[in-house]
Amino acid sequence: MQKTLHKFAFEDVGKLDLSAEYQLIQQFNQLDEDEPAARSALLKQILALADEVTIQGPLKIFNGQNIRLGRKIYINIDVEISATAPVSIGHHTLIGPHVQIITGTHPVDPTERQQWALWAKPISIGQNVWIGASAIICPGVTIGDHVVIGAGAVVTHDIPACSLAVGNPAKVIRELTPPDEATLYARNP
Repeated sequence: MQKTLHKFAFEDVGKLDLSAEYQLIQQFNQLDEDEPAARSALLKQILALADEVTIQGPLKIFNGQNIRLGRKIYINIDVEISATAPVSIGHHTLIGPHVQIITGTHPVDPTERQQWALWAKPISIGQNVWIGASAIICPGVTIGDHVVIGAGAVVTHDIPACSLAVGNPAKVIRELTPPDEATLYARNP
């Protein structure tokens, strides 16, 4: 995924009409867990949904059509994904409760802030990643395959594959043993 900086003027932000998406999210959040077919149907209208994705409510989504999910993903309660720029999440990824994945930011320079209401950069999360509770994934970040992000981490820069990253800002504290790709998904493709 290219890390292109998307700039949105105040007029552009004002033209976004996400009211239909907001209504769908509200409906999803009001459904009981024992209504999987209805929940799945709503999710397919909100975002690009792959097979076997489990999302617990409440869900907070902004611009769901910019979100691409792989297979067999689990998203825990109260996760927020703000996709002003594209967000991709790879197969077999686990996202803990209260995680925030935010593509948008604002210019630091006051002159730029007068011109641009919002800047955004894409976020890419690899396959077989585990993001711990209350972690924050910042704009423009790429997280490699087989990564563990510790609870409460603030990820402000790229994290290489097969790493354990923790803290604020998140730092790699350990390399993880790469899995045997030939057998990794044999039991759970």
